[in-house]
Amino acid sequence: MDLKILTSAVMEIAEDRGISQEKVVKIIADAIASAYKKEYGQKRQKIIAKLNPKTGDVKFWQIRQVVTKDMILSEEELGQESDKEKIRFNPERHIMLEDAKKIDSKIKKEDELKIPLKAKEDFGRIATQTAKQVILQKIKEAEREEILKEYKSKEGEIVSGIVQRIEPESIFFDIGKTSGILPKSEQIPGEFYRPGQRLKLYIIKVEESAKGPVIFLSRAYPKLISKLFELEAPEVSSKQVLIKSIAREPGSRTKLAVTTNEEGVDPIGSMVGQRGTRILAVINELGGEKIDIIEWSDKSEEYIINSLSPAKVAEVKIMPKNKAVALVPEDQLSLAIGKNGQNVRLAAKLTGWKIDVRSLEQAQEEEPAPEVVSTKEKEKKKTKKTVSTKDSAKKKEKKVKKKKKVKDENDNKIDKT
Repeated sequence: MDLKILTSAVMEIAEDRGISQEKVVKIIADAIASAYKKEYGQKRQKIIAKLNPKTGDVKFWQIRQVVTKDMILSEEELGQESDKEKIRFNPERHIMLEDAKKIDSKIKKEDELKIPLKAKEDFGRIATQTAKQVILQKIKEAEREEILKEYKSKEGEIVSGIVQRIEPESIFFDIGKTSGILPKSEQIPGEFYRPGQRLKLYIIKVEESAKGPVIFLSRAYPKLISKLFELEAPEVSSKQVLIKSIAREPGSRTKLAVTTNEEGVDPIGSMVGQRGTRILAVINELGGEKIDIIEWSDKSEEYIINSLSPAKVAEVKIMPKNKAVALVPEDQLSLAIGKNGQNVRLAAKLTGWKIDVRSLEQAQEEEPAPEVVSTKEKEKKKTKKTVSTKDSAKKKEKKVKKKKKVKDENDNKIDKT
């Protein structure tokens, strides 16, 4: 086995798959150690190897754990339920502390002792086949780890993918080093896909499975919109323009609330672009989905008015329990509500307020009329008041007379005595 040629060949394969050089060297060293054990070692031995990728030289060691008598199960304890922390002594895997100190005086209890083994370069057919299988398996495992690590760090980002395979419940995309899955629930309603079509996709999550990493994609996720604008508008990617809120009904319409902390920057203009080039690029990517961009405000009334754009709102009344009433002219009512209530529904999602849209005429009709009281009713109320005041005066007078009578009777009793 020419290890130098083998190493360079495996290095090339690994480089194409994005695996680091250190990992490749370790994979080959583990495979050679496995082949050495198969050809020259014992069944329970633990053998490690170190490979020099430049020269192809390999060194081998047997690893044995340093133990003491209190760590080993006695003959009486072997057939019984014993302390789980104790171990069954195996001369191929363990060595007593006193014997280990003869080889390395600084070794301690529970350390691993490396015993050098004679280097071998000739391996049999079975051992070579074992090494080959180990290398292929480890390369696959390393590739899966790298893909998982790479795409796990890309969660919440967008990738470009090519349609590979179309199934009833999901579509598979080639996204570079691996494939991604676009489930039916994350597809834009009414959007058609064809093999070879290139689209932008949002990475929702990455999961590990027995067959390798599984990347779940989305075309319906609201944050796909903000990520597309980051690609088109430098002001968004540089945080000069901030997207504060997104409300989306995939395939139909989206509302975005934007603002800026920097003077001289027009947040809406930055998103739209010169002659609408930026917003058109996003709309085309989404298959013609309508996008409304409104200015965010920390004042609730102003924010709600902006959110109902393109309708013109006359007034907003803030009510208890996070409710708001938007008053609009009669000719703007249908525009404010939108087709099937879509405009007001998206505005409510965007702002977080429960919005009730009413026309000005309707609001005026619902206002309670002022109470009109006739002069006769007023006179009746006055007479009632005067009668009640007279009655109360009479009652007071009776009470005073009663008290006086009781007092006089008491005085007479005192005089007689």
